[in-house]
Amino acid sequence: MSVVVPAHGGQDKLDLTLAALAAQTYPAHLLEVLVVDDGSRPPIRLPEIRPVNTRLVRVEDGWGISNAVNTGAKAADGEIIQRLDSDMVACREHIEALVRWHHVTDYLVTIGMKKFVEPPHVTPDQVFRAGHLGELFDLDTAVPSSTEATIAKTDGLRKSRNPYHVCTGPTFALPREVFHAVGGLDPTVIRGEDTEFSYRLAMYGVVFVPDLDAQAVHLGLPSQHRDRERAVRAVEPYLAHRIPLRRDLRKDRGRRWLVPYVEVVLDVTDTSESVVRQAVAAALDGKLQDIVVTLVGPWSRLSSGQRFGLSDPCFELRLMRDLFANDERIRLIDEAAPTPAPTPFRYRGPVDVPLHRATLERMIESVQKDLAGVLIVDLPDGRTARLERTSALGRACLLTSPGDDLDEVISATHGVRHEPPDRFWPAPAQPEPVTIPAPPSAPAATSGPVAVSAESAENSLFRRLKSALRPN
Repeated sequence: MSVVVPAHGGQDKLDLTLAALAAQTYPAHLLEVLVVDDGSRPPIRLPEIRPVNTRLVRVEDGWGISNAVNTGAKAADGEIIQRLDSDMVACREHIEALVRWHHVTDYLVTIGMKKFVEPPHVTPDQVFRAGHLGELFDLDTAVPSSTEATIAKTDGLRKSRNPYHVCTGPTFALPREVFHAVGGLDPTVIRGEDTEFSYRLAMYGVVFVPDLDAQAVHLGLPSQHRDRERAVRAVEPYLAHRIPLRRDLRKDRGRRWLVPYVEVVLDVTDTSESVVRQAVAAALDGKLQDIVVTLVGPWSRLSSGQRFGLSDPCFELRLMRDLFANDERIRLIDEAAPTPAPTPFRYRGPVDVPLHRATLERMIESVQKDLAGVLIVDLPDGRTARLERTSALGRACLLTSPGDDLDEVISATHGVRHEPPDRFWPAPAQPEPVTIPAPPSAPAATSGPVAVSAESAENSLFRRLKSALRPN
């Protein structure tokens, strides 16, 4: 286990953090601690009371907590990476409680608990010798974390729709391979970097496991207590662009977002440009605006140095490339990726069955009710269209080998559901009958309102207009 402790100043609090780590029940020879000094002035020093295997790593390039955590993770030797903030005091069993789950499987993220306290006057020696946190801090007056309430309400996250929400920065542990597979923390995310990282972990397919035995206190109240309104506003731009599931942050029509909500994948091999043009137009003109269209075809066959003649055997393919190449919402690739992460949903369907304006919105609405992993729509001609949940695909990829049936695994982990197409491709609405008054010359028996179709009404009005314009 490698505990990565990012630090920027705050030497006194860091000394308490390291003293608590020195007193852990987890075997000392299996534990290393990396204190990452993120440009502190004066520089961070290692105190006398600290774990035996503690290293000081100084950031050479970049700045910020995400960059510091990534720096520590790159230098770590442990199979498990734990991030622990430098103003946290963990109970003796904290590391042991989080690590034990990782003996079960290799795709877990374990989450520790925290409470907020005003920093009392305690020494590193007192922290090291304390049997439990209640000897050092008044836990009865501590401010509980909102994540603990969420965990309790959702039966330990078993009933949570978005469990990544509670995986906040101060203390969580995960396999080193998983940390690097999702790209580590994003240094460009200045606020909410832990939530954004946890979202990408969810799309990768991990299981979040909170452990109530992994208790800790945070020395000082969170920034939300000082100015909640500004704290919320400061994080919104980062989450709006990177977490499409936050629909409440994407209410501005016509906007383009960094991470799309849905990827529409269409196989255009041996398809005419006119069919593809219609399919792309339908996809981009739907009720959902934050989507990207991926056209899968043998694009690598096309050489940029080759002349484009009218008899070119790849005429249709070249035409499509030239038509769509400069639209940032359209991607041209030879083979679709195993999952569309970090995009949360992917649609696959026949290219010659254009989407209805409401298709994607209704399919997502359907799977969100029971959090199904895949929704398969059985089309009348025997073919299918499907909406895939990225987190379910990611989980299946972690659990299977090449060639295995992903849907079988998704059926067990999230569920695969079949539905008819009527709701997702609704029939065109029939024109409503139009009621117009009868002409004055009509017989008395028919002098009341007459209901006719829109087409009949149009013809009648046209004849009247033509008669009125006829020269005397």
